[in-house]
Amino acid sequence: MDGSLSILICLLACLAGPLLWTASPQEHRTRVPLPSAAEIAKLPRDGGLEFNRLVFEHSPYLQQHARNPVDWHPWGEKAFELARREQKPVFLSIGYSTCHWCHVMEHESFEDHEVAALINRHFVPVKVDREERPDLDAVYMQVTQAMTGSGGWPMTVILTPDKQPFFAGTYYPKSALHGRKGLLELLPEIAALWRERRADVVKSAAQITDVVREQGHETPAELGPELLQRGREQLASRYDSELGGFGSAPKFPVPHQLLFLLQAHQRTHDPLALRMVEHTLTAMRAGGIYDQIGFGFHRYSTDREWLVPHFEKMLYDQALHVLAYTAAYQVTGDAAYRATAEEVLEYVLRELLDPRGGFHSAEDADSEGEEGRFYLWTRAEVLEVLGQAEGELFANVYEITPAGNYREEASGQRDGRSIPH
Repeated sequence: MDGSLSILICLLACLAGPLLWTASPQEHRTRVPLPSAAEIAKLPRDGGLEFNRLVFEHSPYLQQHARNPVDWHPWGEKAFELARREQKPVFLSIGYSTCHWCHVMEHESFEDHEVAALINRHFVPVKVDREERPDLDAVYMQVTQAMTGSGGWPMTVILTPDKQPFFAGTYYPKSALHGRKGLLELLPEIAALWRERRADVVKSAAQITDVVREQGHETPAELGPELLQRGREQLASRYDSELGGFGSAPKFPVPHQLLFLLQAHQRTHDPLALRMVEHTLTAMRAGGIYDQIGFGFHRYSTDREWLVPHFEKMLYDQALHVLAYTAAYQVTGDAAYRATAEEVLEYVLRELLDPRGGFHSAEDADSEGEEGRFYLWTRAEVLEVLGQAEGELFANVYEITPAGNYREEASGQRDGRSIPH
């Protein structure tokens, strides 16, 4: 890749890096339902004045964006033919219907006419539901991780008309925030780069594609005792001996790593491997990352203490947690692990099982336009529901205090609400 161009692209990505904890709060709002199928069938092919092309899609995520002023296209050759014909790059946005930060970026930027005008003028915008097209999500997640060192949703990737990436990131605010660029600053710079140095951009995009393709064809190392020992040592070096888990904030539950450590303990009788597993499983079950009332695990903890979660619940996370807690019960005989696995399965069957067959893939973090509102309690609400005696007991056990333990996102101040833990 051309040195100066690669540095410029990296600088753009770094300066526009996401600051998820400082985004502006969303207004409380309710989505307006789409028209009936019969009414949609009468609309012009571009969606008309009120809608864009996503109104014709079946994906719940794409339908959420059908009223955006952004001129969204679904993924398909028509969008890329248009990009080639108009000589524009493609603004690719990937997410899913229960993703909180996808909702935030939509409200801040994709519903904003100023941002929409920039996107429509300089790019061909394409929306992808990662649950509808996991193949595309996997490809461009690999690109995003290779270019930025991390990944997540919403995913934002800029492509040439030949589908080759030259810029990648995740959530971006509308405007610059704490020295980081927002879409209003970033999009004109990318458009200028495409306009003034297109040949270099296309060359760099091809080189990025080659690098990612080579990474996908790496030969895996043989899985021997030394590699397994190295894995245990790396986990031990990141182990939080005070609060359980690995690393610091944000702290993700890693049931697959806990399963690895359990298997390592069974093979080697390593006491540290088992101690890390038991400490982590117990801390997560007692923390706010676990829904103490309705059961099931939230996505991850925003803090080191497992207290304040990102409230979304994913089906695949529940499945992995059930495996980890069941395996821990089999190894230790501790009935608390079995009870947790049973509670998680109870939640899945109650909330995620679709009566028409199959399971829903996730439960949204947002309710009434606010992340986590459904899971937050004031002490007065607890007393009202349970009565004075039981309410006081519940509030004391689960640390629901008058001041609250939850900090409001925008101000960082306690607002009197608590996460039971």
